[in-house]
Amino acid sequence: MTRAPTTLADQPLPFLMKNGEKLPSNGSKQPSYLVDHRQRLRSRFMQGGAAAMPDYELLELVLFRAIPRRDVKPLARALMDRFGDFNRVITAPASRLRDVKGVGEAVVAELKIVEAAAQRLARAKVLQKHVVSSWDALLDYCHTTMAHLETEQFRVLYLDRKNILIADEEQAKGTVDHVPVYPREVAKRALELNASALILVHNHPSGDPSPSRADIDMTQQVAAACDALSLSLYDHLIIGKSRELSFRSEGYI
Repeated sequence: MTRAPTTLADQPLPFLMKNGEKLPSNGSKQPSYLVDHRQRLRSRFMQGGAAAMPDYELLELVLFRAIPRRDVKPLARALMDRFGDFNRVITAPASRLRDVKGVGEAVVAELKIVEAAAQRLARAKVLQKHVVSSWDALLDYCHTTMAHLETEQFRVLYLDRKNILIADEEQAKGTVDHVPVYPREVAKRALELNASALILVHNHPSGDPSPSRADIDMTQQVAAACDALSLSLYDHLIIGKSRELSFRSEGYI
């Protein structure tokens, strides 16, 4: 029986990634040095936790899932060089992450998943909790959510009559040194939620939580709006990179 000649159409075509690089076939294996390196990092993490690893190695662990068959150490270092530390990498805007060579949609998605998980865990420790007894957890949540943002964000935490945190809402986003705030809208939202008190929170991307004149004036305007509606302004927190400032503690309220 004569066998028909093999044509080009009969040949399996290599599967190409967007950059033209061939993906390995299902039967291929990672180079042994990559397998060993990844296993060492995972083992060290499981034995010593995050404290046993510098930021770039923790970032490598995250990148393993997004890039399963390539050495991710150069990309981890490139991200660290661009943004400064682990926290700033995972909270960086997706558009800026894509500017780094080697970052595709899988990497962006993995980093944003880690960011969302960190924020959700921190938020769960304070929502529906008494603010005074969970004050340290509240500060941790604010730092996790806002300390590493590159632009200003304004949030309002709403409390009920027992000082239980019943809502946490982002009111506005701004630029690197300004965010628009509308005191009447803040107070109106408190009434909609049947809240009795509120805490203002915003970040300073510069890292210095010292209040500006505009910060002080805006706080006084919100306080006046609250007074008119029998609401209490519990505090205004400014979140810096490594510390925060409380208006109540500093005597501004």
